[in-house]
Amino acid sequence: MTSRITPQDVLGVILAGGQGRRMGGDGDKPLTPLGNGTLLSSVLDRATPQCGPMIINANSDPARYASYGLPVVPDRVEGFVGPLAGVLTAMDWAAMKAPSCRYVMSFAGDAPFIPRDLVSRLTAAVDAGAEMARARSFGQRHPVFGLWPVKLRAELRDQLVNQGIRKIDLFTADYRVEEVDFDGVPDPFFNVNTPEDRDEAERILQADKG
Repeated sequence: MTSRITPQDVLGVILAGGQGRRMGGDGDKPLTPLGNGTLLSSVLDRATPQCGPMIINANSDPARYASYGLPVVPDRVEGFVGPLAGVLTAMDWAAMKAPSCRYVMSFAGDAPFIPRDLVSRLTAAVDAGAEMARARSFGQRHPVFGLWPVKLRAELRDQLVNQGIRKIDLFTADYRVEEVDFDGVPDPFFNVNTPEDRDEAERILQADKG
């Protein structure tokens, strides 16, 4: 029988490998200022206590992330093929650098209000029998916020490289995936895609402080 998943069994990865076109296209949207820090610092504040090791998946100059003190790992599959490339990159990193991590937890780098119990609730779903788990709020699935078994990295690589699979739902269709509901105000998976979204996130942040 497989032992229950603990935080130390989970490698956290912040997916920051996109091109960020709607925020100016420099590829580093998570470095957008927010509050007294950045989008990324807000995500890390909530994500880091929930996992063991943590890495940043980014395809730009790693020096831009140096102040966060975390490994910065570019996609292992070229061509900006989407979040699955970041998940595969994290699986490979776990296998090589953190073999005690049986799972990867992926976080979007532009969602500053993620739940502080996100990982514990997803791991509970896998402990209960699911092969994978991911977040949902108000009926909307958030597949980027998912818990992935590292043992599936060969299958994921095959589908990315040889079969051209890009969408998360197409990859996960063959597995038992549990959707875990997180509802709240603001939506805990509110993400910043535009300058207007950033302004809204700032408003929410300041209202919480007040």
